[in-house]
Formats: sequence, structure tokens, C-alpha cells
Amino acid sequence: MSFIIDIKSMTPEEMSVWLKELGEPPFRAKQIFKWFYQGVTSFEEMTNLSKALRQRLSETALLTPPTVARKQESRQDGTIKYLWRLADGNCVESVLMRYQHGNTVCISCQVGCRMGCAFCASTIAGKVRDLTAAEMLDQVLFTQIDSGAPVSNIVLMGIGEPLDNFDTVLRFLTLVNHPEGLNIGMRHISLSTCGLTEKIDKLAQYGLQLTLSVSLHAPDDETRSQIMPVNRGVGVEKLLETCRRYFNRTGRRISYEYAMIDGVNDADWQADLLARRLRGTSAHVNLIPLNEVEESPLKPSRRVSAFQKRLERQGITVTVRRRLGGDIDASCGQLRRKAMKREGP
Repeated sequence: MSFIIDIKSMTPEEMSVWLKELGEPPFRAKQIFKWFYQGVTSFEEMTNLSKALRQRLSETALLTPPTVARKQESRQDGTIKYLWRLADGNCVESVLMRYQHGNTVCISCQVGCRMGCAFCASTIAGKVRDLTAAEMLDQVLFTQIDSGAPVSNIVLMGIGEPLDNFDTVLRFLTLVNHPEGLNIGMRHISLSTCGLTEKIDKLAQYGLQLTLSVSLHAPDDETRSQIMPVNRGVGVEKLLETCRRYFNRTGRRISYEYAMIDGVNDADWQADLLARRLRGTSAHVNLIPLNEVEESPLKPSRRVSAFQKRLERQGITVTVRRRLGGDIDASCGQLRRKAMKREGP
């Protein structure tokens, strides 16, 4: 019998209904769900289930645990970057970052990306496919197991555009928030988007208390369209209007990501325009020192501090992202790109 059910992407409630159809008591769902969060990689490890049920599960359901294809650990700050090999041979990245307030894992939501941002290694070879909720969940779970570091915060800012995999990302959020699972609260989760306005409006309807991070990277259409093709059909003003609606609906302050690129988006006039566009909104600007990508001509700005001060003088709340993993392949997608060059796509 072929595999038909992606069981780890199911909630316990959904699993209970499915097991009942198989003639099993509903409480089995809770047992199986708990096993998942102990890091089992096969149904045979679920020793409190009957041998017959384990056999039936192996015939009708699918588990897709990743394996570590490559692992880099920073000697500077303990950041760990994982290249995970998925069941179909594709690879994605996740990063464990250590902070005083707890450990954060940055995960991927797609294999590759179709958004085409000029400063990102993830998008160079395009999008291959969406990840399943289980594949997203496993990045958190197996990072925690392999590193021995308990994860308290999640960032959806790895390979892929989360809102381009909308329904699956919502399912992942439900699973990772489940009290019988990892039980990570929504306020400890950040979702980063390049600005898919219709999907931002759709996300607002759910009223989730996560942090929305919008990859802005330029305050003017000419610059943003040059480095972010997604802007060509939207425009900065429409994106910011959408963000204002999101804040009004959810009450959650939006974080605007701004990668500082030398000679592209770091001029004084761009800082002034950004300040004018954000003034009067509950916004936070996160300036990101650019990580160089081998295939890109873009270079890190030398004006991060000056840009920050110019924004702050105009009343904008600004932070500069702490650079972690500087001695490893820090830029998102770099580790996967190196593996693709060695092994082929």
C-alpha cells in the first residue's frame, strides 16, 4: 500500500478522526502526537502502540524526518547553521541563534524562492516546492534535539516566502503552538514577508499575536523595484497602507527589515523619506548589515550608524541587528547554494 497520509502535519483532533475511521480509539492520537515531539523517526519507536497498529501506520501514513547534510557552528557566538536533507533529497537551511533571552531558530518554509530579491542567495535558483507543515516543524524539533538547546523563539525568515505558502504556514503555526506539542506562544514567533499585500490582509483576519516583519529595504519605488521585483506590482505606498490596516486589525507593531546596501538604499534622502513614510505609525525599523552573497555584486553599507542616527532624530524607533555567525555561511541560502554547486540541483 502506498503512503497516503502526512500524519505529522495533522493536529491531534484531525488525527483522532482519521484513527477512528481505521477502527482505532481516539486516544491513540494523543499518544502518537506525543511521540512526534520526542523526536521519533519511525512508527516502530512508538512502543506503547500495538505491533499491528504500528504496522498499519507504516503502510498508511508518512513520516519525513530530515537528516543533517551539513552543520556549521560559529566559534564566535555559538550560532549553528544546519543544512537539512529532506526525504526527497532537496535541502533547506535553519539557524539556531543564542540570545540572553533564549534560543531562537530561524526556519525555511520553501525549497528555494521565487521572489527574486537581489540581495538573497535563497532565490538564485528559483522555487522548487513548498515545504509541508511537518517539514517546517521538524526543523524546530530536530534543531533542538541535535543542539541540546531548548528553543523558545521561532523566526520564519529562512529560505522561501512564508505568505507564498500561506495555508501550510498557518497549519505549522497551529502545530507549534499546540499545548501537547512544543507549545511555543505566538508572541514568540516572527513571520517575515517581502510584502504580499493580499496575503497580509488575509493574515490580519486571523488576529494572530505573532510579530509581522516586512522586508522593506527601500522607501522609494525605484530602488525597491530594482532590488525586489515583488514591488513592481504593488508599490511602497500600497504596501505601507496594507501594513497600517494590519496594525489596526491586530494591534501588533510591525517590524520593518532594512538590509543596508552600499550606494543603493543608504543615502540621507532615503533615511528622510523612510522617516516621513513611517512617522505616526507604530513601527520599528530593524537595520540589517548586509551579508555578502557570492553571486551578487551588492556590498554591505558603510553608513549603518549614520542612517540609524538620522532616523532616530526624526522619531523613528531603530535597532541594528546583531551579526551572528559571522565566521560561517551567514547569509540565508548560502549553505544550500554551496551544496547545489557540489552535487548539482
